[in-house]
Amino acid sequence: MSGGQASHSTMKALLVLALLVLAAAAFPTDPRLKGAKVVRVVPQTLDQLHHLHQLLLQGRHDFWQEPRALGSPVDIMATTRQLPQLAASLEQRGMEVKEHISDVSRVVEEQRTQRYKRSPQAMDWTAYHDSDTINRWMAQLASDHPDLCTLETVGKSYEGRPMNLLTVGKGGADKPGIFIDGGIHAREWISPATVTFLVNQLVTNSSAHDDLLSSVNFYFMPVINPDGYDYSFTDDRLWRKTRSNTSQRCKGVDANRNWDFHWMEIGASDNPCSDIYAGPEPFSEVEMRVVRDQLTSIADIKVYLSLHSFSQLWMYPWGFTSSLPHDWRDMDHLAREAVTALTGVHGTSYQIGSLSRILYPVGGSSQDWAKGIGGIKYSYILELRDTGTYGFLLPASQIIPCGEEVFQAFNVVANFVRTIYTSR
Repeated sequence: MSGGQASHSTMKALLVLALLVLAAAAFPTDPRLKGAKVVRVVPQTLDQLHHLHQLLLQGRHDFWQEPRALGSPVDIMATTRQLPQLAASLEQRGMEVKEHISDVSRVVEEQRTQRYKRSPQAMDWTAYHDSDTINRWMAQLASDHPDLCTLETVGKSYEGRPMNLLTVGKGGADKPGIFIDGGIHAREWISPATVTFLVNQLVTNSSAHDDLLSSVNFYFMPVINPDGYDYSFTDDRLWRKTRSNTSQRCKGVDANRNWDFHWMEIGASDNPCSDIYAGPEPFSEVEMRVVRDQLTSIADIKVYLSLHSFSQLWMYPWGFTSSLPHDWRDMDHLAREAVTALTGVHGTSYQIGSLSRILYPVGGSSQDWAKGIGGIKYSYILELRDTGTYGFLLPASQIIPCGEEVFQAFNVVANFVRTIYTSR
């Protein structure tokens, strides 16, 4: 190696080191996470299940997998201060407490370091990106493909961040539509990453999807809780809610409990400090009002897809009751075709069913509102990778494979809409 090359390599290494030092100073790991663990229990009796539900409603613990049913694992993150009391409470009721993630802060720090090792660069799918990066990328996409993409700022978040709607298609406003959103829960980073992956595949390979783009309109909102999402980058990696000032004690609302359809009837809390706090009233959160207004103003939406994580589930209504919609078989059939295509890519398995039956009962969800009030026949929530190994801390190395498999499912749904609704 020449002297010039060695000097260049040294300068590059020093630059990377400086960026890491600056990043550590600017975005320190939350000290509450030091030594925090995720523990897993499996309720076997109704008394055990009830106790877990009560802990959830109290809002003192961070449930990564909420109590669903007997025999279903429940994952809870606990700080070093919380863990002894939590473990004693669970063991007193006969539950075996198993360590699932031994050091949450270590995983958070490792992933944060990996992000800042990379030089600043344009949008890609080898890393997670904040809302500013995503918005700049969508603006560039609309500029580069004006015949295919239209970007519109349709509202502002509580803290003033732009909420953008990207419309992709060339068939005209009268064509049937598919509406896709992500990032309703801040810490679920794989959701916006996957939504943007779908956009990129559709737009950069537009010639391969000409039939779809000429027949169906696609409406994308990758980050519908931008304040919470960005806060999870800068302050608290595991923040879930919005960032509104709903009480003097605690900030934010669970945005997927805030919709005005069977609001606060089940699966939600009136405790502002709870991660499942439904808000002081339906649609208290401006971000959800913005999304609602798009769903009601856009003509002829046939499918609503809301991407979440984690658990690998493809769910349809209802969430507020175990009863099924009269047309549930139609939704189930399309879901099964989509999941078959998804599984065919990397072998990833998804469970299919109604939200209340395969996850947990919940009122005030966007999915239920989209069908029950919005009149969108095919309304789904997807819980993306994984099933708990990493949970909300899914490595960035899984973005592309997750996107690849979900795109194949998305393609099935889009072709279904094209075939059924444009041949009439």
